[in-house]
Amino acid sequence: MSGAVRAPAAPWLSILVPVYNVRDYLEACLTSVVEQVAQLPLAVEGGAGVEVLVLDDCSTDGSRALMQQLAQRWPGRLTLMRHAVNQGLSAARNTMIGAARGEYLWFLDSDDKLLPGALAGLQATVQRHAPDAVLCDFMVWRERTQLKHLLRGEGHRATFAGPAGGLQRDGAALLTGVLMTGQLHAWSKVTRRALWGADLRFPAGRYFEDMAAMPLALLRARSYCYMPQPWVAYRQRGSSILATMTLPKALDQSRALGAFAQALRTAEAEGALPASAALHFALAHQSARNLAGAARFLERADLPVAERRVAAQRLRDDFIAASPLSAQALLRAYVRRGWWLRALRLRRAWGVVAVEAKG
Repeated sequence: MSGAVRAPAAPWLSILVPVYNVRDYLEACLTSVVEQVAQLPLAVEGGAGVEVLVLDDCSTDGSRALMQQLAQRWPGRLTLMRHAVNQGLSAARNTMIGAARGEYLWFLDSDDKLLPGALAGLQATVQRHAPDAVLCDFMVWRERTQLKHLLRGEGHRATFAGPAGGLQRDGAALLTGVLMTGQLHAWSKVTRRALWGADLRFPAGRYFEDMAAMPLALLRARSYCYMPQPWVAYRQRGSSILATMTLPKALDQSRALGAFAQALRTAEAEGALPASAALHFALAHQSARNLAGAARFLERADLPVAERRVAAQRLRDDFIAASPLSAQALLRAYVRRGWWLRALRLRRAWGVVAVEAKG
């Protein structure tokens, strides 16, 4: 039709950055993104480029003012959003998922940054393979890196236990690989927006939201690529969830995999995913990690007896609901593999919840 105005092409990638009281870190984060976006070719499979959504969740430290300054410095590069009231990380991500137009979504925390070559590497992978999900590695970013940190491998942390580089189509292997490493964070996984249907969002008001949501998204993936290069610098801060554990956090960790375990059982029962002993072990293994972490807090916490009893029963029930293997079966599996330390941790955690549940 002559004179018709064509709608702008959708971007191939949306980078979603939630902001809450991160003024000291935000500029480094967004600079790492904008500089790489500027170096990319404009199109991937018809997409117009990369959109960067930045949502302020009612910061009180001047983060919003900094967002506005950076948007003026980089005209057209940032799309600024804002919540009227503070709603938390999950809600911020969910709002941006609803607003995103990209074929792929990359969740980037505002105190982290993209490492050089990250976007170019992702673009090349998408152009060549067009997978449903792309997994990358990361480095731990400390203000003062010491030799002991390097010796612990913090310069390159793997997020996946499985084949790298090429296109893979084994859904069970994808889930097994992420569960075995325990690296379930959202920012090391780029996913098609189509995986996030209207029924899948991050659980609002809960901790360990990545662990609850990402396996559900990956359960829907029919193809994936694992790129074993660090694409994200994860800033190590003393205020992290694990460093400031509380009872609500411990309970959220304990139940984080419950919805995924149920969805996996349904997928296997309906034939959407073949039953996999390796995947069952991996899910049981991560469930045991969650149990051990929560039980460690419960063992040390100064709580009333009645509250301890209820919490211990919750931890026990959550493990049973999430793990395809009983505690006893998993313990035997650890022993067969020679994983003695894991066996000891599981035995101790199960003993703690058993004793505490009795009061």
